[in-house]
Amino acid sequence: MPELMKGKRGLIMGVANDRSIAWGIAKAMAAEGAELAFSYQGEAFGRRVEPLAESLGSDILIDVDVTDDASLDAGFAALRDRWDSMDFLVHAIAYSDKNELGGRFINTSRENFRNSLTISCYSLIDVARRAKPMMPQGGTILTLTYQGSNRVTPFYNVMGVAKAALESTVRYLANDLGPDKIRVNAISPGPMKTLAGAAITGARRTFRLTETNAPLRSNATLEAVGGTAVYLASDAGAYTSGEIIHVDGGYHVLGMPQPENL
Repeated sequence: MPELMKGKRGLIMGVANDRSIAWGIAKAMAAEGAELAFSYQGEAFGRRVEPLAESLGSDILIDVDVTDDASLDAGFAALRDRWDSMDFLVHAIAYSDKNELGGRFINTSRENFRNSLTISCYSLIDVARRAKPMMPQGGTILTLTYQGSNRVTPFYNVMGVAKAALESTVRYLANDLGPDKIRVNAISPGPMKTLAGAAITGARRTFRLTETNAPLRSNATLEAVGGTAVYLASDAGAYTSGEIIHVDGGYHVLGMPQPENL
């Protein structure tokens, strides 16, 4: 019987297809009894998300562009028309020009730096500010990060800087929203075969490297990340806030490859 998320409802932002980390989280939430709403950006993504949402019994789909204040305001107003409150929000939104993820970091352009930080980091603040009034009894805000935030990772470039800023934002939001009983955390999976991950040069080699060297000799699955999200958003995670939870087979603890791979 689904129990951990029974009676809770929340917004999932960032599903692109059925291999998205956000989709893995949505499935896990629904399996535990949560009621879901989904946001998407643009008609093309809307066509992809609609059948996925329907498969989980959701008919709440909202077109939101996180770079546009009017779009954000309209999106949350539409959500309030359906729900008077919600219990959690999943922010799985990031972007950088893939042409700048394969070259030298020093050549990062001002425009792409600004866009990457705005979409990948500032958007969390923007949506948290709008979600807060819908969480009068408290709630949970979750986002997604990656170890390239604090360790130099080939081909990650400006996204590493954006994720570092995102993780700092998680801590500041956790402190700021704590008195409102709103918890803020990030999940840090290792490399995963997603649409976003595929845009990064060398993604396949990175996936194989972490898989063969992680202490568990495996990369994370969508189910594992979804289960972690359920814990953080459920009552079981009532006193966890400001954390970066790694779900990467333990890879983040390594200082060097395993002996057989040296």
